[in-house]
Amino acid sequence: MVHRKDIIRGFVVFEGIDGTGTTTQLSRLGRRLAEAGVPFNASCEPTPGPVGVMIRQALSGAYAALPETVARLFATDRGEHLYGADGIVERTGRGEIAVSDRYFFSSLAYQGLTCGPDLPAALNAPFPLPELLIFFELDPVVAAERMATRSALDIYENIGFQRRVAAAYKDIVESFDGAGMTIARIDASARPDDVEAAVWNAMAPLVERAIRR
Repeated sequence: MVHRKDIIRGFVVFEGIDGTGTTTQLSRLGRRLAEAGVPFNASCEPTPGPVGVMIRQALSGAYAALPETVARLFATDRGEHLYGADGIVERTGRGEIAVSDRYFFSSLAYQGLTCGPDLPAALNAPFPLPELLIFFELDPVVAAERMATRSALDIYENIGFQRRVAAAYKDIVESFDGAGMTIARIDASARPDDVEAAVWNAMAPLVERAIRR
């Protein structure tokens, strides 16, 4: 299946199951972009905004929410993330590289499993593609071992569910081959320095374009 969507130039998305190290690598990438003098913004989904806070509370188990409700909350939060004040569209429009830890691919994978694929697909159909999707691949068992040191886990962070998410992610990312965005698959089991180098290599065309401006 080939998806036809608009693409936001300068927009980069990190995706992968929980425990793949996206947060760590986003921090490392931010440091390298700053050193290169490239204007950038790092963000995440759920966002720190009011809707994002509601999502995080639901994922922590602080209150019970229907899977369909969570899917709708994610889409609402995503709309603000993209189109709200100082959001992705505004930042990329003024020449920044905007990097988000998660985007609608996560909803297709996670909420696609919890409430079925139709609702997440419909809710996220209007959202544009990033210019670059960096997909961190990791065995769910290794990811679970990494998460074992966390003080608290959310409702999705268990090995059974993560195995299903990993399989769903693979199919979802493959379905976007040929859609117009660049997809970089990263071996997240490698040493952090090697993962960082692979991410930087994937970012090279965007960085070079930003430096030429």
